[in-house]
Amino acid sequence: MGLLHNVKAKLGPAKSKVSDLAQRHEDKIQHGLDKAAHVVDKRTKGKYSDRIHSGTDKAKSAMDRLAHKGGSGPDASGTTPPPGPGRTMPPDTGRTAPPRDAGGTSTPPPDAPPPTS
Repeated sequence: MGLLHNVKAKLGPAKSKVSDLAQRHEDKIQHGLDKAAHVVDKRTKGKYSDRIHSGTDKAKSAMDRLAHKGGSGPDASGTTPPPGPGRTMPPDTGRTAPPRDAGGTSTPPPDAPPPTS
């Protein structure tokens, strides 16, 4: 067994306990984050207000994911989690840039006729 596997195995029960506590005390944690953000914002005289609020929002989002143990859909950040066992990524429907040769110019797709001068 590798070191990472051992650490994950030992932290598994702790994560479930933390998740349970976060779920039971969610309102108190949210209030504490807001209160701490307000104090820091006041002490810095609003100089870093946007960064403080951004950090507070990220902390609340992380706490929500921990408390609710996230579903299989998109998480609170709006992104889809990476594929795990039994899940696949959606097909890539985006266009890709054409390949470039050593000189940095684009090469035409294989089915296109050669350019005329």
